[in-house]
Parts: sequence; C-alpha cells; structure tokens
Amino acid sequence: MKIRIKGDSIRFRLTKTEVETFCSTGVFSETTHFGNSEFTYKLQAKDGITSMEAEFSNNTITLFVPKYECSNWATSDKVGYQNMMSLKNSKELSLLLEKDFACLDNTTEDQSDNYPNPKVGDVC
Repeated sequence: MKIRIKGDSIRFRLTKTEVETFCSTGVFSETTHFGNSEFTYKLQAKDGITSMEAEFSNNTITLFVPKYECSNWATSDKVGYQNMMSLKNSKELSLLLEKDFACLDNTTEDQSDNYPNPKVGDVC
C-alpha cells in the first residue's frame, strides 16, 4: 500500500492482493519504522458511514470506508473512491482510495501485483 500526502489531501493506493485482503477482512495496514517510533497507515471498513472518513491518532492515519463498499470492490472495474471530508475548522480534507495501476514508464519498483494499466498501448 502506498500513501501520498500533500497539504490537506491523502491518497491511498493498493495492489491487487491488498485490495483482496481488505475486501475479505475489512482491514489492511502497513507500518514504517523511524528508529524509536512508528508511523502506521491503515484502511478499515466501517458500519454506519456513507462516505470515506479519516482520522490521525497515535501516529496512525486511518482511512475508513463504508463497509457496504467493500463487498465487491476487488472483483469490480471500479478504480476507487473519493470524498471531501469536512473538518471542524471550516477546512476540508481530500480523501482518495485507488487501485494501484502499473506505471507506463520504466521504474525500479516491483509492479508484479499492480492492476494492468488501461492506457498501455495508447499513443501520446
């Protein structure tokens, strides 16, 4: 799972196996270790919500997804979900959850478990 954070915007990207695990268990997380501390990013299915929500607590970003959305995401053509989450300070937090597609250019990153890029073969 990869995350991208820029200002008030968070994007999670998951490989095929990660999406399948999330859809079957309702949770997926990864942890990055920084010496004596850890940073965890987590995706969790949640009952009682109709759009994605996020929280940051105890060095963990948790992106909550409505539980009913999880049932067929792994087997559908749906790329992902997005939401603008209203914050108490009159600001908004942009949330984006996506399947991770293989890059079109050369990269050293292992992409063997990424979704096939639908733009492969397109001429720029």
